[in-house]
Amino acid sequence: MRSSASIGSKRSDYSRGFDLPEDFDDDDDAAAAADCRGSADYGGLGGAMLPVFLNDLRENSQQDLVEVTLELEDDSIVVRSVTPTRNHDRAFADDGDGAGAGTHPLPAATALERNLSVTTRIRQKFPWLRSGSSRAGSEAEGAAAAALDRSRSSAQRALKGLRFISKANFGATDTEELWRKVEARFRRLARDGLLSREDFGECIGMDSKEFAVGMFDALARRRRQRVARITMEELHDFWLQISDHSFDARLQIFFDMADSNEDGRITREEVQELLMLSASANKLSKLKEQAEEYASLIMEELDPENLGYIELWQLETLLLQKDTYMNYSRPLSTASVGWSQNLSSFRPTDTVQRISSSVRCLVLENWQRGWILLLWAIVMGCLFTWKFIQYRNMAAFRVMGYCLATAKGAAETLKLNMALILLPVCRNTLTWLRSTRARPFVPFDDNINFHKIIACAIVMGIILHAGDHLACDFPRLINSSPEKFALISSDFSDGKPTYRDLLSGVEGVTGIAMVILMAISFTLATHRFRRNLVRLPAPFNRLTGFNAFWYSHHLLGVVYVLLLIHGTFLYFVHEWYRKTTWMYISIPLLLYMVERSVRACRSNHYAVQILKVSVLPGNVFSIIMSKPQGFKYRSGQYIFLQCPTISPFEWHPFSITSAPGDDYLSVHIRIVGDWTQELKKTLTEGRDSSSIIGRAKFSSLGRINHTGQPKLLVDGPYGAPAQDYKNYDVLLLVGLGIGATPFVSILRDLLSNTRAEEQMESTTETSRSDDSTNSFASSNVTPGGKRKSQRTSSAHFYWVTRESGSFEWFKGVMDEVAEMDHKGQIELHNHLTSVYEEGDARSTLITMVQALNHAKHGFDILSGTRVRTHFGRPNWREVFIKVASKHPYTTVGVFYCGLPMLAKELNNLSRELSHKTSTRFEFHKELF
Repeated sequence: MRSSASIGSKRSDYSRGFDLPEDFDDDDDAAAAADCRGSADYGGLGGAMLPVFLNDLRENSQQDLVEVTLELEDDSIVVRSVTPTRNHDRAFADDGDGAGAGTHPLPAATALERNLSVTTRIRQKFPWLRSGSSRAGSEAEGAAAAALDRSRSSAQRALKGLRFISKANFGATDTEELWRKVEARFRRLARDGLLSREDFGECIGMDSKEFAVGMFDALARRRRQRVARITMEELHDFWLQISDHSFDARLQIFFDMADSNEDGRITREEVQELLMLSASANKLSKLKEQAEEYASLIMEELDPENLGYIELWQLETLLLQKDTYMNYSRPLSTASVGWSQNLSSFRPTDTVQRISSSVRCLVLENWQRGWILLLWAIVMGCLFTWKFIQYRNMAAFRVMGYCLATAKGAAETLKLNMALILLPVCRNTLTWLRSTRARPFVPFDDNINFHKIIACAIVMGIILHAGDHLACDFPRLINSSPEKFALISSDFSDGKPTYRDLLSGVEGVTGIAMVILMAISFTLATHRFRRNLVRLPAPFNRLTGFNAFWYSHHLLGVVYVLLLIHGTFLYFVHEWYRKTTWMYISIPLLLYMVERSVRACRSNHYAVQILKVSVLPGNVFSIIMSKPQGFKYRSGQYIFLQCPTISPFEWHPFSITSAPGDDYLSVHIRIVGDWTQELKKTLTEGRDSSSIIGRAKFSSLGRINHTGQPKLLVDGPYGAPAQDYKNYDVLLLVGLGIGATPFVSILRDLLSNTRAEEQMESTTETSRSDDSTNSFASSNVTPGGKRKSQRTSSAHFYWVTRESGSFEWFKGVMDEVAEMDHKGQIELHNHLTSVYEEGDARSTLITMVQALNHAKHGFDILSGTRVRTHFGRPNWREVFIKVASKHPYTTVGVFYCGLPMLAKELNNLSRELSHKTSTRFEFHKELF
């Protein structure tokens, strides 16, 4: 006797059946048939069989006595839970003599294994039952025990997964539009009206060719076909199946891709093959090499009775329980926060309130920049007006009119700006000022932006000053009447000059030379030239790039000499104290010269010994060097490096990745140009030179051969936005690729501070003066022996990278955080953008393996650390909302290091969430 039931989506027509037990009593056939007929309202699922099977379990296997909870859902029966009964637990825990004297609780692991066993037997007997759970137990028992409920948030997220068409939306219009694009590709790729198997991926818009071929074969097998080419009608049928919005339909396709022999079961070899297919689609060679190991891991979890195969319901269980598996390990990468804030309650509803709130938020964010720029503009306006009025009352005004007064007013602003433009590049002075009381009032992070703004003002001043002279007052002077010229003839040795005389004089020559040199310097400093975006034919291609910018900027030294000469030989001013050019630029110029001298002297003093060079994946290498005597720095700061072997003039900045308490300095360098390429070659790749340091020569720090090392000079440290991280309650650190380097030092410093606090809390006042404690607490203890209060209480670190090998750069730091951060102070979030985002069918199996391995072994399969790797880019809005919800009424320092494209989005979110929530976000950026 056999009963069958039809299930599936509206677009498919599949039937599944089950056989009655061989020992089923014939006398009960009529009753069973009646029961089956009576169950037609539930889709004809043969409802009589389940009670019979459960009764058989109760009579023949007391050790398998369980309580099964079922739920009827439309056309199916769902197993919600399979748990042991209390009486059975007690009986099973009694002594072997049956006296029942002992009532020891049943171990959770034993209960879990038995329940899985019973569940498996139920599934073997009734394969048409949908998954209710893959594990049973209770949280108190410490085992994974949640019933598989599709109404849960984790299950709801999973139901949106297994997308084969990542660009499709659920709207019918969008789906039809996508099909029209598929049709167009079919006409382009088809030969004789047939689309080849190899072109299927390109036709449906899937760039993973191997994965698309596997899906093609699975869809063909469902049609009982073994074909290499398909027609338009067959393609449309394939398209309807892969674009089906039903989770069950997508799950069935995914299952069929692995089930190559169509027996309804997946073996370990088939899981391994599908896993290798997914690894190839995501370009994860390391995962592909370990496919056999991870396939065994899946089978071990889903096939506890070693049947050698798994079925559809088990695969569904693993997918929907992914987040539950993740929660078994310490949540280093997923913040379980309570959404305590009602974000809408902070949104003003009235238009006036909304505008006033926006203005207030804008003022709070920009008041530092605002008052600096306002003061600067006021000073320039006052100087221009003062000089304009001064020349307005001179005799020369009658000859040359407002042209002369305007040119002289512009010249006065030029003197000021030529002095101010030096201050933002005095790095040592700015680094010192960051630690003074001026820090809250002056936006030192915007020093380069202010430098650029002043440069733009200089350009405008030059146009106004030189333009008025050349096009207005010079022509008026040489064409003036003898009566008017007589008023100023004494300033020109009683002889009227010609236009050529004016240009060939000292003022004319120095003025023209300054304009030419500044035009060259400013042009090569523009973004397109500096970033090598302008393509010029040889040999002019050398005029682009950083080197051209760096060398051309040194022409400005000549400009300052010419400016002093230009300001000395004036036509209408003869008293030395009225020639004010030297008064403006002398102090800033002297300060800048002292800075450069200090830099040169300090770099020779800070010559370092290279302790270790490590070549890392992703075109990166790290240098660990000795810490110079007296060298002190803060986390987040950077240094300049020079290698005289490569160039005695070039200095390049790199963020420090070691912590202030370490006895060494470390930097991580990405090879992006000629200098970094030569540095790596000098340190690691040479064979004939004795100044080469190979990685194999170092077994540990301290066992070093200093013979023949290349000389490496260090200049710094210099201030950066991230060094002020202790001024914030909470940190949100965002690094793109190598942009994570300034934040690694911060993480290490936070751990050092935490470790110091723990040691100081557990020791007496006397022991706190011990050498061992001081070595850990040096960055956190004042000279008086008192511990500084640490304002920062929590940190969220988001690292976004394209290459999985990048995680090797700071693997030690990740492991250190996992081992030492007992208070959960630091949350680490790794995002790999080269893998298809979570929910895509091409990354689904990888996500499953990742969840299982994380739950069982406690480390991530890609990074090799306890920090889970997320696929795709973060949803930054959700990140900010979660941080605001977890940390209400606090100030969050948002520090970003990376490409400019993301800086704008993070800045806007910081402004928006500061406006809409009680949490204030302050954004700081470092661009490369």
